[in-house]
Amino acid sequence: MDPSFALPEPLLDSKSSGACRSRRIVAFLSFIGFASGMVVLSNQLPLSHVRAVQQPAVSMAANPIATFKTSMGAMKAEIYLDRVPRTASNFIDLARSGFYDGIHFHRVIPGFMDQFGCPYAKDPKSPRAGTGGPPDGQFKNLATGAMERRSNGGNIEDENISKDSNAPGTLSMANTGQPNSGGSQFFLNVADNKFLDWFSGGQSKHPVFGKIVDGYTIAEAISKAPTRSDNPITPIKMESITIEGAPE
Repeated sequence: MDPSFALPEPLLDSKSSGACRSRRIVAFLSFIGFASGMVVLSNQLPLSHVRAVQQPAVSMAANPIATFKTSMGAMKAEIYLDRVPRTASNFIDLARSGFYDGIHFHRVIPGFMDQFGCPYAKDPKSPRAGTGGPPDGQFKNLATGAMERRSNGGNIEDENISKDSNAPGTLSMANTGQPNSGGSQFFLNVADNKFLDWFSGGQSKHPVFGKIVDGYTIAEAISKAPTRSDNPITPIKMESITIEGAPE
């Protein structure tokens, strides 16, 4: 693997703090058709066919379904509330609040992933896209009933407990590469990105919290959109994310 290869990255303000601070990912890129080597992505980046190794306190009869309505079409995804309840509850809480509505995909790479969830990306050409997160606060863990915290720029505690791989169609948490640095940003895998698995032994630790069950071709199409510095030339908007089947 050639460690000198790196995908283009925008310049970010490393001195910003809280929700505005730069989120940086260092991930090792397995062969994906066009290159192999080290990927250095300053934005958040960017785990699903191995069974869960730990179950939450409350057993779910069926997992919630999220419907993603984008300007390129709709997708549905199962959200793994039974496997990673804190991470899933964080996503569900943000979706229910309307946090994601109107945000654009700020980084898409064919044969790799579609990255989304930065509030600055409501402006699709914002130079700060990829550096933001949700406000600090609390949300309910929908499996345990406990209250969870977002802090230090809207980040949640890592939940590396379920060995679900970053397989095609999975939803995975973005982070800065540091512990407890994930917030609202996530990515949709459009390749077998097992090198991003938290249990892979590598530097990257990105827990999967769901998988597309309908509309995967939309995720693929988004990844293939023409880009400039990985940002879609024609903005791709998340019009809404709705949740069905989740506890209140």
